[in-house]
Amino acid sequence: MRRWLPDPFILALLTTVALASALPATGAAAGLVDGVSRIAIGLLFFLHGARLSRDAVWAGLRQPWLHLTVLGSTFLLFPLLGLALQAVTPGLLTPLFWTGVLFVCTLSSTVQSSIAFTSIARGNVPAAVCAATASNLLGILITPILVSLLLHRNGGGGELRSILGITEQLLVPFVAGQVLRPWIGAWVTRHNTLLGLVDRGSILITVYSAFGAAVAEGIWHLIPPADLARLVVANGVLLALVLAITTFGSRLLGFKRAEEIVIVFCGSKKSLVSGIPMATVLFGASTAGIVLLPIMLFHQMQLMVCAFLARRYAAGEKAPLRIAPAPAE
Repeated sequence: MRRWLPDPFILALLTTVALASALPATGAAAGLVDGVSRIAIGLLFFLHGARLSRDAVWAGLRQPWLHLTVLGSTFLLFPLLGLALQAVTPGLLTPLFWTGVLFVCTLSSTVQSSIAFTSIARGNVPAAVCAATASNLLGILITPILVSLLLHRNGGGGELRSILGITEQLLVPFVAGQVLRPWIGAWVTRHNTLLGLVDRGSILITVYSAFGAAVAEGIWHLIPPADLARLVVANGVLLALVLAITTFGSRLLGFKRAEEIVIVFCGSKKSLVSGIPMATVLFGASTAGIVLLPIMLFHQMQLMVCAFLARRYAAGEKAPLRIAPAPAE
């Protein structure tokens, strides 16, 4: 039963949303919370850079077709499916929820859960490390471009402004962490649990800031329960389609079982940890809160479904379990 229950981080997110709904920061306090949120986002990506092993990146370059397939699923298949779903059922969701669903489609893959599920399923863990890492690095640049293309935001140079904003808040701290890794990498590895709490704390602060601003704009008066139910349906259809296409598509392309597992678990995931700070950069304060609802729901759904699939894969494979340390998601 545990695999069907929300993980503790999702429960913490829901608690934060409830707190922001009951006690949103206003006035000077809102400015302070926003400033703390920006600093926390920078710290989050700095730690990501400090954790990332360059050896894992170079090792994965030996399987370019596998990684191109994962990237194609993440940044091409997902957006096409999102646009098709919107075209077929335009009235299923409100415009802002469609914005959130399409935003989900532009995000990079997760790192931690992709590697963990690949390990449980007895797949190619080193390849999963490389595939998920490459997706996250490229997503810093690709996501704002896809958002501009899919959502027609910030026309006339908007892509450049978005990329510059992402670069300033996310990429620069990440590169700084990579540069300092020779000196602080060992310390970061030894204190991975403590720094994981810093990771999640920064995300919770960002969620509180975004939802507090949205609550001030009357977000909960704009979302009937029926709209939330339809959002769950849209997310479920999107996830089911991606899982089916990555599973059968990898077999048609001739990948072995261990590589199929990588494609399924890395190619079907979307990163909540990357999505939350990116939404605060790419969307206005009042819009970011509602745009985040689809990725919060999708994240929990993908964890539950992929936990079930990973155990199904493991049950059909008797090879020894290969476990690699997973970077933060």
